Amino acid sequence: MSDGDYLLGTRDDEIERLGLQHRLWRDQMLRGFEAAGFGAGQTILDVGAGPGFATADLAERVGPDGKVIAIERSPHFLAALAARGLPNVEVREADVLARDFGEAIADGAWTRWVLAFLPDPATAVAHIARALKPGGVAVFHEYLDYAAWRLLPPSAEQLRYRELVIQSWRDSGGEPDAAEALPAHLAAAGLELVSARPMVEIIAPTDRLWQWPASFIAINAGRLHELGYCSADEAERFATMLDRLDPSTRMLTPLVAEVIAMKPV
Repeated sequence: MSDGDYLLGTRDDEIERLGLQHRLWRDQMLRGFEAAGFGAGQTILDVGAGPGFATADLAERVGPDGKVIAIERSPHFLAALAARGLPNVEVREADVLARDFGEAIADGAWTRWVLAFLPDPATAVAHIARALKPGGVAVFHEYLDYAAWRLLPPSAEQLRYRELVIQSWRDSGGEPDAAEALPAHLAAAGLELVSARPMVEIIAPTDRLWQWPASFIAINAGRLHELGYCSADEAERFATMLDRLDPSTRMLTPLVAEVIAMKPV
């Protein structure tokens, strides 16, 4: 796998895409923070922090008397995170599966689209559980049904692209529908499931959220070719397929679940 670190890569174009994705999903994230009670003076784990988009929001939320512990393994992402110069952020270069994060060190934890790429998500959940103080709360945003993603009316080209994405994730040891097993992982780690809600939309090409799948396809089509899942010609067709749609087309987004869990007091 090129880029060393991640299936989707860690290059500057991926950082740019992650920034756009974060902005489009930020309201949903903040709703999760609010539901979890994240606030001033707390210590919050950002598990799989990437280049630090959510880290910055968490740092603002906990304020100068709080702390964010950002855990990330990619040196390129870590450099982008460090460049933010956030004084209340402790950066740890670590694989979320390689070792735990400490015991009873955090009031809360946040992770988004991380478990889906791990060969052993149960271990990551156990590390989060151990790091939480009694009464600490963890917020997970993970796919529940990636195959729900489709165009209306259906497009054979989009369906093939979707299946190649799913195959590439599973071939690398991940599981796109990571939220399916999350309740069992939480129970095994001694966490209590507090709430769960679905996040799914039907969107038009003019909707702001359309930029989310559009930017992913534009970059990841080439990535699929690099990894050997499609030809260069097919990757090029994938990259432009949304541009060739009738304006009346609608899209059902992949089903994402927000799961909030608590460590018993």
